[in-house]
Amino acid sequence: MADIYGLDAYAPAEVARRVLNVGVTKARLPVTQTLLLGVLAGAFIGLGALFFTLVKSDASLGFAASQVLGGVVFALGLQLVVVAGAELFTGNNLLAMAWAAGQLSTREVLRNWLLVCVANFVGAAGLALLVYLSGHGQMNGGAIGRQVMAIAHAKQELAPWPAFFRGVLCNVLVCMAVWMAMAGRSVTDKAAAIVPPVAAFVAAGFEHSIANMYWFPLALLLQAGGDVPAGASPVTWSGMLGNLGPVIAGNLVGGSLLVAMTYHVIYRRGTTP
Repeated sequence: MADIYGLDAYAPAEVARRVLNVGVTKARLPVTQTLLLGVLAGAFIGLGALFFTLVKSDASLGFAASQVLGGVVFALGLQLVVVAGAELFTGNNLLAMAWAAGQLSTREVLRNWLLVCVANFVGAAGLALLVYLSGHGQMNGGAIGRQVMAIAHAKQELAPWPAFFRGVLCNVLVCMAVWMAMAGRSVTDKAAAIVPPVAAFVAAGFEHSIANMYWFPLALLLQAGGDVPAGASPVTWSGMLGNLGPVIAGNLVGGSLLVAMTYHVIYRRGTTP
């Protein structure tokens, strides 16, 4: 296959088989291991969001430059998940391929998604607490804290349907990043494959539920500490839940239906595992 595709990578059909087999393994991990790896993934994505916020707080950058550069550095989160190893809800939407092949039950898939999503929230919110206690928001004359508040407020004000479709588009790109990383044979291959799709979804302003699980808690902590820009509307728990609901649903549709199920039909339907 390397001769056909002209590179030392797994061919798409081989990637589909690997994604299916990895999905079965992920769904059958012990609960404790799943939860701890989920906490790590939430923190890893939070670190990517932290890196993005740092770039966005620089007022000297133009809009496109800050969005694209912010997207490139945000990719750190998914690189940590894939290379270091962790369980990420959005990436695990690819478990739908193993379900469609009859290798996983509906209960196993839903159990994994629920456990991992909850653990991701704990990890992302836990990182937000550590970042708040570190005083990180005061960097750049408080611009980072103001940027966090601006990001969370914009997400809170996003209507449900746009939030849903931005979630769909986001996770198509996230799952394609995971898919391409599975084609790589080295750490360098995997890290390089992740950056372009992640940079694209971030630059385009699409919605990643786990990243939002970092920004909202951090904004709420900053707000509780009195670090709110003059005239800014408050960020609320109901606003966070109002965003996460449609974004999680959109992420599910984008990753499980538009990526996993599409590739199942192309490469795996009618084949043996």
